[in-house]
Amino acid sequence: MVVRREMGEVDPAFVQDIEHRPKLAVVEAGGIPLIDLSVLNSVHGKEEGDPRGLAGLVAEIGDACKDWGFFQVINHGVPSDLRLRVETVAKKFFALPLEEKYKVRRDEENPLGYYDTEHTKNVRDWKEVFDFMLEDPTVIPASHKPDDQQLNELRNQWPDYLPEFRGACEEYARGVEKLAFQLLELISLSLGLPGKRLNGFFKDQTSFVRLNHYPPCPSPELALGVGRHKDAGALTVLAQDDVGGLDVKHKTDGEWVRVKPIPDSYIINVGDIIQVWSNDTYESAEHRVRVNRERERFSIPFFFNPSHYVTVKPLEELVIMQNKSPKYEEYNWGKFFTTRKLSNFKKLEVENIQIYHFKKDI
Repeated sequence: MVVRREMGEVDPAFVQDIEHRPKLAVVEAGGIPLIDLSVLNSVHGKEEGDPRGLAGLVAEIGDACKDWGFFQVINHGVPSDLRLRVETVAKKFFALPLEEKYKVRRDEENPLGYYDTEHTKNVRDWKEVFDFMLEDPTVIPASHKPDDQQLNELRNQWPDYLPEFRGACEEYARGVEKLAFQLLELISLSLGLPGKRLNGFFKDQTSFVRLNHYPPCPSPELALGVGRHKDAGALTVLAQDDVGGLDVKHKTDGEWVRVKPIPDSYIINVGDIIQVWSNDTYESAEHRVRVNRERERFSIPFFFNPSHYVTVKPLEELVIMQNKSPKYEEYNWGKFFTTRKLSNFKKLEVENIQIYHFKKDI
């Protein structure tokens, strides 16, 4: 990343508006729920079932989604060696010279691969990333224009000079996908729906994995690794290292609180799609990433997204159960996804698309 000027100043492209600059004091979040998933993965639970344990787990998940939109899970069943392998190859990749990383650089035609100039809320993020899709190829709309019916195939690009990179990434993605489906079913049950009610939306999923690298920053009071945002998809399953830096905005008082790194845990957050499906029963939480003056940070989010042809709208049976009107107009996920990808690629003159653009005036 070419991000510094003389005297250690930060390029203005990275500087947050005054009201969004992070305070250097860290408030650690003690309240974010830590949920043990061992009942899902134990031999006893699989063979004989554990209705009381499962009911308690479902209630925990529901409370966490309602109160925070974020929670951490342990005993999740994802083999630790998968995570270790992908963390190792990610560090190797980001340590390469820039000209090597640019050989798999993404562009407007292919939004996959290496990238170091992403914007959030039209301010450049202090990070470099590598993106790859779970399904290869993945079909999405060719453009964000509503009348354009053409489709495009996204294909992953892998660095030839790190032969172990692709296998580690693909195996890790499949391991985390299994966890994502388990969490999706728990969330469905917590809403009073059948466990597999939401699974069909992911038949031709557009899920992807991002490898994040946040270099040390000379002015962490001015820049952010990722600016404040909400995740557009259904669920995010995040692995972070021991450096920390993920801040969540608490719903009750609007304060930013730090998610404490817990070894071998995953941080889960509800995305905008579940907010819409649940008709605002659950709300996606705003979050951001702080950078560190001394230490680099690595993280790996898995963005669990439905197929491009899915129409996202409040679920009819939930609306009936709530005895309320739908709070959102329906929208096509593929067009939404394509629009967001374009706005992440370059600075636009308007704010990128959000679900509140589909909110009904009730």
